[in-house]
Amino acid sequence: MENKQQGVLLVNLGTPDAATPQAVKAFLAEFLHDHRVVDMTRWLWCPLLHGVILPVRSPKVAKLYQSVWMDEGSPLMVYSKRQKECLESALGLPVELGMTYGNPSLRAGIEALQARGVEDMLVLPLYPQYSGTTTAAVNDGLLKAFKGHAHLPQYRFLTDYHDHPLYIKALAARVRQQWQASGQGDYLLCSYHGIPKRYADNGDIYPQHCETTTQLLAQELELNDDQIGHTYQSRFGREEWLQPYTDKTLESLPSKGIKKLDVITPAFASDCLETLEEISEECQEVFIRAGGEAFHYIPCLNDSDEHIKLLGELVRAQFVM
Repeated sequence: MENKQQGVLLVNLGTPDAATPQAVKAFLAEFLHDHRVVDMTRWLWCPLLHGVILPVRSPKVAKLYQSVWMDEGSPLMVYSKRQKECLESALGLPVELGMTYGNPSLRAGIEALQARGVEDMLVLPLYPQYSGTTTAAVNDGLLKAFKGHAHLPQYRFLTDYHDHPLYIKALAARVRQQWQASGQGDYLLCSYHGIPKRYADNGDIYPQHCETTTQLLAQELELNDDQIGHTYQSRFGREEWLQPYTDKTLESLPSKGIKKLDVITPAFASDCLETLEEISEECQEVFIRAGGEAFHYIPCLNDSDEHIKLLGELVRAQFVM
């Protein structure tokens, strides 16, 4: 039996094409229309989204993107491209990018792989912890992308890698690099992107995955419960989200004697607006204003050697190479 050409589709959430209100509005419209992200009844949600949220938020979010935009483009896209190139070089297999929202689309990524002769595809969402709002949304997008294709490739789908030993070691390496550069802080805070608590109550296993990642990282770094913890950031709207909240925790830590803080964001494979602006800038201001003395943001895994090694191992475990 002839071996099929193997290839990898790396998937992340996506990013606006430019740091302009128009580009941000187009991206947010696609993102916030997904029922996996916001599950409100459409006849209630769509008028609110288009009549209030997008007109008000798009210019504000565009300014935030402008503050973190890199020479080559959006940070998430810049690092995603570097990950693709490094992984392809490490594996010797075709690797392409596909974004759940925005460009390049999932369909574009699939077609790019097929144009390179790929018939056996691993879809690798860059979400270490599973959530219906992210990982399942990728699967939904895949089914839409395949619709109308006369010939479907053989494909497999990786749902998570929240407890993979190389993932934990890669996170630990990032922390140790920070400690070596600036000294160890009083506390290591793991800040994860939040989801509405209702989603978890209805069966989303995301919080359990986050808790496991934090526990394994604590073991790897030999930290006790007084030296490490985790919170949830980026909440939106009025309903309750997973707690404890990152910003509220930062307000309380200095009063508990924690003056020097290290913060890592394990749920993000690439630095982006939520890490470079929300955590590194906004949250730092919250902590310092509350009496903190030193705040060190630890970069995401991005295109680090340890991250590429992890991604390579995830692929090799799925393919016979």
